[in-house]
Formats: sequence, structure tokens, C-alpha cells
Amino acid sequence: MDIHEYQAKELLSNFGVAIPRGAVAYSPDQAVYSATELGGWHWAVKAQIHSGARGKAGGIKLCKTYREVHDAAKELLGKKLVTNQTGAEGKIVQKLYIELAEPFEREIYLGFVLDRKIERIRVIASAQGGMEIEEIAKTSPNAIRQEIVEPAVGLQGFQARELAFGLGLNIKQVARAVKTMMGAYRAFRDLDATMVEINPLVVTKDDRVLALDAKMSFDDNALFRHPNVAEMRDPAQEDPREVQAAEHNLSYIGLEGEIGCVINGAGLAMATMDTIKYAGGTPANFLDVGGGASPERIAAALQLVLTDRNVRAILVNIFAGINRCDWVAKGIVQAYHDVNIKVPFVVRLAGTHVDEGRKILRESKLPLIVAETLLEAAQKVVAAAKSFKPLPA
Repeated sequence: MDIHEYQAKELLSNFGVAIPRGAVAYSPDQAVYSATELGGWHWAVKAQIHSGARGKAGGIKLCKTYREVHDAAKELLGKKLVTNQTGAEGKIVQKLYIELAEPFEREIYLGFVLDRKIERIRVIASAQGGMEIEEIAKTSPNAIRQEIVEPAVGLQGFQARELAFGLGLNIKQVARAVKTMMGAYRAFRDLDATMVEINPLVVTKDDRVLALDAKMSFDDNALFRHPNVAEMRDPAQEDPREVQAAEHNLSYIGLEGEIGCVINGAGLAMATMDTIKYAGGTPANFLDVGGGASPERIAAALQLVLTDRNVRAILVNIFAGINRCDWVAKGIVQAYHDVNIKVPFVVRLAGTHVDEGRKILRESKLPLIVAETLLEAAQKVVAAAKSFKPLPA
């Protein structure tokens, strides 16, 4: 789960990370009021969407007067912001963060990521802040400094100091940068985050170290332990299909292919997607209905898959272990009647009572394409998708 910049800053500040003063606004008038309450002479009006590179996309406006704050807020609210992370569809700006803009001398990159390969937290820092880490790695790989955190002891002070001195900070700045690093690490650890990124982390003329921007992502499976974090979820910033899937307790990830997949079991789902690719097709989604492939869950899954207009065929691949294929077949037949399906529909059943299940599918008289093996199912659904001609809207 991702959260907004202002939410990430709120969490980080609770762990001792220094941030500029700011306030959330939902209208131009509220933006102006926030600027007056913050005081000062310069403000940053920031679009709040789940994406980086907002500045390059025009999502951050620096203002010197209240009128400029009002105009910037009016321009940004309701605007579709397209960045290199949102894709062409972009994201709609529904809220703003009005922040006191202070002059600074340096920008630093600081990030904490969960390195699944080595099963450790990796701390990444660079003196070239304000740039995406991928760009830094490509253009100046020697500018990146890293530390690996041992889980048993956590981030140590000497590691943070080595990073800070390696960034060329002076003694005062090092002490404050270390406090920021240790606080960000504790936030990462205690809140079950998968990523904390502060870019840029700025150094002001009076040697303060401030998190000018912040991004955080969290492990969905651990949110039950952090209700305060779970409450920060913004469904408007997520794929509507994934939101709908969560309501039905389905594991769904939208992709860009033409073959909709309804499968039980994450491993089988991955194998099915690979086989579809091998057969010359492209999956439109990853969807795991779980162990209980009831008629209601299958119907919900089919409805979810069909919300993707790119889908030209559907493959249902169920391996019945605790379940039974005859129960699953009855569910598929019922779901087919409940859902308005206009695309080719391929079904592959395997496991307990498979013969009874296939018999139910045959006797249903529905236009189902039945397959016995995974490869056969993939080949049939790819061929069906290629030959399918949708009716004109």
C-alpha cells in the first residue's frame, strides 16, 4: 500500500525526522488559508498523488503571494497529472499539500528498501538528490552509497555516520542527518514498510536537514497491526479493479494483455500466465480466487476480469484439492448465467472428481471450450482470443 507525501511526512516526523511545516488543502481558498497560517513569504503547492516525478509533470508550484497560491491550487485541483510512473492514464489531483518553502543549499537522496534477494534492509544514499535513483544509478553509479542492515541489531550509528560523512556533510549536518536516518529506519521497521524514500533530503543554510519530499509503501499483509497506517489508504489513487478485488478478498493485479485469467492458487496462476505467453498470448491480469472457488467468488472474479475492455477471451484454470471439480463446475455454470459473458470462455479443471466436473460442463450446453491440460488450455484461449471479433458498441 502506498500513501501520500503529507501522510508519509506525518509518520516520519513521529520518529524524529525533521520536515518543513505544511497543511493539506482541498480547495483554493483553503490553500490560501493554509499559507496564511503557515506564515513566511514563499510556499510550495504540491499535488498529492501516488507517484514520483510530480515536479517534472507540473505538479509542484512555488508561490510568492497568496494570489499565486490560489491560482496554483485552482490549476492543480481536478487536473489529471501524467508522470513517468502513472502511465498515460495519469491520476486525478484531489488534494494539495501547502508547504512552507525555505531556501536550501544541497539536495540529497535517501532511501530504505527491502532487498528480498538478501533478506535485508538496504539503505541507499547519494549526494545527487532531486533525481530518481534509477537515473542516478545510470548516469553516476559511483555517487551511490549503500549500507546493509543486519536484522538482529538494526541500523547502527556508525553506519549512518559513514553514509553522512560520505555525502560530504559537515559536523553539524552529520549529526542531524544521522538522526534523520535512524528515525527513517525505525519508521521502516516498526511500521512494516517495504520502502521509505526521502528525495530530496535538503540541507539549509543554517545546517538543518529537512525531508522536503517523502514516499512510503507498506506490506499489505501487515496492515492489521497498524490501523493508523491502514486508515491512510486512498482508494481513489489505486486501480479500481484492485479495489474491487480487495472487497471480495481476491488477489488481483491488472496487466496489459488480452486474455483474462481466473485461477486458484498463486503458483498455478504464475504457471498459467507463463504458459499463455509461451502459446503466443498475453495475460490481462493475475487473479487468484483462492482455495474456496465458490459460485459467488467465481462470479465476482469474472465480473472483475470483464471490466477490462482489452479482454478478448477468458481462461478459468482450477485445480481442485480440498475443493471438488464437480462443485467448481456447478459454480462456473451458475456464474456464467449470472455474468454477461460475450467473449470466448475456456475452462480447464483438474484434481478431485475431475470427470464429474467435466461432465457437468458438457451437459450445461453452454458455449464453453473445455481443455484437459494447461498447455492445451493456453493454446485454445490464445487461438480464441485471436479469432474473436467483438460486436460494435
